[in-house]
Parts: sequence; C-alpha cells; structure tokens
Amino acid sequence: MNKYRFIIWDLDGTLLDTLDDLTNSINVTMKRYSLPTHSRDAVRQFVGHGIKNLMKSAVGEAGENVGAQAFEFFTGYYAEHCRENTAPYEGVLSLISRLKQAGYGQAVVSNKADFAVKILCKEHFEDIIDIAIGENEKQGVRKKPCPDSVFEAMRLLGANKNNTVYVGDSEVDIETARNAGIPCISVSWGFRDIDQLENAGADIICNDISALEGEL
Repeated sequence: MNKYRFIIWDLDGTLLDTLDDLTNSINVTMKRYSLPTHSRDAVRQFVGHGIKNLMKSAVGEAGENVGAQAFEFFTGYYAEHCRENTAPYEGVLSLISRLKQAGYGQAVVSNKADFAVKILCKEHFEDIIDIAIGENEKQGVRKKPCPDSVFEAMRLLGANKNNTVYVGDSEVDIETARNAGIPCISVSWGFRDIDQLENAGADIICNDISALEGEL
C-alpha cells in the first residue's frame, strides 16, 4: 500500500452490498403502482446511473404515467429502509481501516442519492471515510461519469491527479475516472461481471480484497 495517497471509492457494489435493500424498495414501489416486480439480478443491472435512471429502468414504459409518483415514493421508502440488509463486502472494513491508519485520505463518490450515501457512510464508515458525496444535481454537480463530484472530493481531500486513484465496480466508474484523468481499479465482486468490466476498458480488475490491497 504505497502507490497512492488518496483513494476515491464508489459505494454500491464496491464497498457495500446494497442490492437486497434496493430490490426490496423497488418491488414495494412496483406493487404499489401495480407494475411488474424485478429480480435481484435485474436490479443489479439497473444500478449505477443514478436514482432517476434506476427508477426509469424499473418502471419501464408500462409505468411512464406514474413515473414521477413512483420516484417520490421509492425515494421516501428507501430512505427509511436502506439499512436493513445492507452491509460491507467481506474484508472491506478491515482494508479501509488499515488505509486510514496508514495515512490515506479516503472519499466516497457515488451516483446514489446524496441522502442515502451520507446515511450509509455514517452507519458503516464513520471516522474512517473522510468525505461522502452522492448525486445532487439540484446543486449543479453533474453525476458520474461527469468528473464533477470526483474533482470536489479531490479538492476537499487536498489531492491531485498524480496521487489519487478511483476504485469502482462498473463501466460508469471506469468512464468517470477516465474523465477525471486519474487511474481506475475495478473490482469484480460488485454489480458487473468481469466480461462487462473488460468490455468497458478496465485496466486493472481485482477479484478479492487482497488483490485490491496490493494495487493500492
């Protein structure tokens, strides 16, 4: 662990397995509006492009007439239930704790709604992760793959492009790092499989925490 001084993490699929709570919240919303429910694997592919796109994918054409209502209901429901089944992936807590002790600055940058990012980072990573930034386009910060939130995290950390790496699990993260001009390490335990990561142009893919630690 000596290649970088600062690490910017994706959240869903990288640090936290949020899929059960997302799937449950989506399906409660679908049932409320008499729309088809979705499997865990289907929701896995919906995640990564922000909460509005998540719900757009979930409701599909059949739910266009209730899309705005469904979005509002999902947002409120997920805010109340986002911690029920969500947990860090095996080895994540020990790794980021070691990184903290070794003097690394760490931030989370996610397309997840900002309220949920802050709730979950406080729940699982308080006093370890320095900065947590979620999607908040109402404030003029474009979501990933635009680099705005990465640049803001780097500014707050006092980081620069030469000493920072982005770690994520999706094609969105690869593109985000590329747009920010920083390296990206992809992990294969999240919401995209290795083929998808390779097709997205991943330079480094880590299959477990030990391999990831060796790249940092």
